[in-house]
Amino acid sequence: MVLDLLVIGTAITLGPLHNSAFILLLSSRRGVRQGLAFLLSWLANLIAVIVCVVLLTGGQPPARHSVPSTATIAAKLAIGLALVLYGAHRHRRPSHPHGPPRWTTRIDNASPTTAAGLAWLLQPWAMVGAGAATAVDADLSTLTDWLALTGYCLLATLSLIIMEMYTVWAPTAANARLNALRSWLEQHQEQLIVTLSLFLGLYLMARSIYQLVA
Repeated sequence: MVLDLLVIGTAITLGPLHNSAFILLLSSRRGVRQGLAFLLSWLANLIAVIVCVVLLTGGQPPARHSVPSTATIAAKLAIGLALVLYGAHRHRRPSHPHGPPRWTTRIDNASPTTAAGLAWLLQPWAMVGAGAATAVDADLSTLTDWLALTGYCLLATLSLIIMEMYTVWAPTAANARLNALRSWLEQHQEQLIVTLSLFLGLYLMARSIYQLVA
């Protein structure tokens, strides 16, 4: 479980869409406050999903090869397959230039509530679902699993935490470097989406098939 959460959390935090949006928020007129609203909403969403899973399982993993355990593994397999198909579709479709989303023109007037809602919209829910399916195996009677779930939520938010702290401590340098990073992310957005989708999808499929036959 720990390895799976590490891989999923890393894939989530490296996603280009939410990182680009977060940098835009940080560069706006009330950037630090809007960024904090986005960050807290993002983290709260991850925690809420894990809490729901824990409430359903009672903090005890299902018995191996039981119906709930098999269903959970099958769900991860389906998510992995969906990610592979999505990545393959994005890779095959012809690339064409596209302008920034319309909401970016109104970013300076956005409220913290809007920033929080944007975090919810940009959350990669398929990957978050994979994290939830993995959390089913958590045994909350052990400290290790508590730390694993906490670390997963923080890891999936790590890029946002670093950028928020950087903006608070060195706003001038952060503005220049983060905008350069946003330009790079936008130029390589398709490649990053395809790579992350295929990598995580293939990983989930391989792990799920192994767990089903082992």
